[in-house]
Amino acid sequence: WARDIGPTFVTSGSAVRGIDWRFNAWGGSVDGLYEDYANDDATAQVFCRAIGADCYDAGDFVLEGGSICSDGEGTLLVTEKCLLSAGRNPNLTKAQIEQKLKDYLAVKKILWLPRGIYNDETNEHVDNVCAFIRPGEVVLAWTDDQTDPQYEMSLADYDYLSRETDARGRKLVIHKLPVPAHPVCVTEEDMANLPADIGEETRTIGERLAASYVNFYFTNDAVLLPQFGGENAASDAHAVEIMRALCPERRIVPIDSREILLGGGNIHCVTQQIPKGAFK
Repeated sequence: WARDIGPTFVTSGSAVRGIDWRFNAWGGSVDGLYEDYANDDATAQVFCRAIGADCYDAGDFVLEGGSICSDGEGTLLVTEKCLLSAGRNPNLTKAQIEQKLKDYLAVKKILWLPRGIYNDETNEHVDNVCAFIRPGEVVLAWTDDQTDPQYEMSLADYDYLSRETDARGRKLVIHKLPVPAHPVCVTEEDMANLPADIGEETRTIGERLAASYVNFYFTNDAVLLPQFGGENAASDAHAVEIMRALCPERRIVPIDSREILLGGGNIHCVTQQIPKGAFK
């Protein structure tokens, strides 16, 4: 998961540096997803050396790249459910965590959404529920089905964002991006093809996966958008239509990503951007 174990890059506009957060498999001994993560935790430093980039060492501060989303103008989106989870930084207060983020990312304001996507085993990363499409505008995973557990979670986020402004004082424009109409669940065929690794969390038949179209990735000129297929073909097409209207300056590239989802994430989770600029 390049987004979570790799470096988070920051830029001055010319120089580019990576940040090496501590990685503990999304929760360490409390609720981490596997036991042996030493090599994953070392990835950010190794990658920065490989490309000749300077790297800030965040020490023992636990964070994954998928748990933050920046507008590039001083505002950061996070979820309380993830960043305040007992397996991340239990010895730090919310204010101390906020200051760490401000120090390393040079952000001015942090928006603490209450929740993420239902059954998201990352303790509800923000990149699965809400993302900037440009400064001042976000897409929020949504459902109108009040019987869906996602409804109350998304509603809490919507209510919160509706009351907030960004770092530059702008009222946020919130676009609703519906989750798949039919829950994406683990099948018998899925289970037959999944490896059983010692120390890792296991799937169960019928388990609901944390499917969301918000877990997209912006390239320089396109949006790589998750698609889930099957009975969600109409939902897939609707998501493409919405993103095409919201991002007319970019190509929308639909990608069948159900297999990535089965592993626990999606397109944004397996990617990591590097800003243009000199490394040293």
